[in-house]
Amino acid sequence: MPATSDTAAAPRRDLLRPLRYALRVPLLLLHLLVSLPVTLLLINPLSARILVRGERLDHRAIRWWSRTLVRIFGMRVATIGRPLPGGVLFVANHVSWIDIEVMHATRMMGFVAKSEISRWPLVGWLAGRAGTIYHRRGDTSSLSGVLHQMVARLREGLAVGVFPEGGTGSGADVRVFHARIFEAAVVSGCPVQPVALRYGAGGAAQTIVAFQPGEHFLGNFLRLLGEPARPVEVHYLVPLADADLGQGRRRMAETCRQRIVAAMAA
Repeated sequence: MPATSDTAAAPRRDLLRPLRYALRVPLLLLHLLVSLPVTLLLINPLSARILVRGERLDHRAIRWWSRTLVRIFGMRVATIGRPLPGGVLFVANHVSWIDIEVMHATRMMGFVAKSEISRWPLVGWLAGRAGTIYHRRGDTSSLSGVLHQMVARLREGLAVGVFPEGGTGSGADVRVFHARIFEAAVVSGCPVQPVALRYGAGGAAQTIVAFQPGEHFLGNFLRLLGEPARPVEVHYLVPLADADLGQGRRRMAETCRQRIVAAMAA
């Protein structure tokens, strides 16, 4: 990924960071203390039956909460392309924890995430309420259970989002996709749509948003809260064709990765 002024400016001392904290911390607290309880009240079986412009009320509430949270972090989300409706397996590159909130801001979906996230303050609890399926990495039996839950949700017409890289990296490139997670699409017969997440103009801030060496969730959370405002692009790319779906999991994984890499470089 080419170096840009956004990347080059990262090591410099940011004199405006204290001002951003002064503005955003009160907004974040207000969002947590006021908006969060309202959102949680709307996540219930009754609101799931109420449609607002063709979308479930509970899903709409989660999307609104996520979009507002991302905006408090100074990120302006733009959706390029159109997400498929119904039961879809969305496949995205993974940069940081905020990927889930960014994608929730554009389309409601339940994610497959590492079990460690369930123990993260606030975010883990919220992710669970939003339908996240947790997987214990390296545990074969856990993955089998995850695939079973994915197939069940896809057959119910609910969307599932996955990060086939298996974890976050430096943000400098898109790593190899693990193919087994695509088994859920093969079994359920649902569509597969790749999604490219680009932070900053032309993806210039991928390495800034990503976890830094030795940085944990709380450190990344606080650092991103003080970052300059920047655009975030969510590219919903061309879904896999029937021919791709019939060529096996490895071919599906590589096709998705190629399309995401191409979108990142565009």
